[in-house]
Amino acid sequence: MIAALRAALVAGVAMMSNIATAETSYTILDYKDLDGWERDDHHAALRVFQNTCPDLDAPDWRAICAAAPTFGNAKKFFELLFRPVLIEDGVDAKFTGYFEPELHGSRVPTARYRFPVYAKPPEVRLGQRFMTREEIETTGALVGRGLEIAWVDDSVELFFLQIQGSGRIRLPDGSAIRVGYGGANGHPYRSVGAELVRRGTYASHQVSAQVIQNWVKRNPVDGAELLRHNPSYVFFRTVNQVPAHKGPLGAMNRSITTMRSVAVDPAFTQLGAPVWVEKDGDDPIRRLMIAQDTGSAIKGAQRADIFFGTGDEAGRKAGRLRDPGRMIVLLPIQRAYSLLPEAVM
Repeated sequence: MIAALRAALVAGVAMMSNIATAETSYTILDYKDLDGWERDDHHAALRVFQNTCPDLDAPDWRAICAAAPTFGNAKKFFELLFRPVLIEDGVDAKFTGYFEPELHGSRVPTARYRFPVYAKPPEVRLGQRFMTREEIETTGALVGRGLEIAWVDDSVELFFLQIQGSGRIRLPDGSAIRVGYGGANGHPYRSVGAELVRRGTYASHQVSAQVIQNWVKRNPVDGAELLRHNPSYVFFRTVNQVPAHKGPLGAMNRSITTMRSVAVDPAFTQLGAPVWVEKDGDDPIRRLMIAQDTGSAIKGAQRADIFFGTGDEAGRKAGRLRDPGRMIVLLPIQRAYSLLPEAVM
């Protein structure tokens, strides 16, 4: 089995996409260099890895995925078939968190449920700009076109649903609609938290999703104007194929897992790859996660967004996270060594 694996791993290197730039550096580490590696639950990480590894097409990844069920020892599986690679682009590491919001809504508009969750209009094209958030909300151009998936009772929670990209809408009868990212209007994302700091309303260390939400609710007129500072607008689609007990769909179109899935920049980190997270700050995290998602604000080799789960408590934890540390990607052995300069080889 090992000989067959080795042949597939070597073949996979030839199919690697070019993820590097001249400024990107790669350092191969040893597992003893990973703080907390010995104490993690590697079996939990392996289960999450197996959720998406069948979608990896290169021969080396396919061989590793096929070998995964044959290993009784998950820790040995990762140590034998991968090498830890520190990928750096000159920018300090930054960890944030995200979650799946749960909103209260209705399939029909009422006095309480009056903020529409829109599906993507057919005229919206990838790479082209549509109306801004302000134009969508103030002109009524989408009203009455049958694009409403549901109506919710909180405009601020709808705003954060758009930032997260997926969520659940709890209906009055107790059932729920799960929605996922369905497209966007083509305008760049602007941080309303950064805008509050620029205005002097808060210091940067004070800003969180909860702080923004509370400020907008206390200042409804200025709050609506603040949210429209972000011209980006996200449309949704219903996601019926995901059971309620599973997480939302990530960028690989598979359910992501609380505290085991991480969003990365695919220009640097292969989607589906295991990622060792060393998050510092309050409540340090030392855990093997799987790169199964992306995000418009997740840019850079050392930039990652940790999935905290569903609901308000997950949202509070995710909203507070803004910490340094480092992220190490686990790559198939030959793939890892192929990234080094020839002089090092």
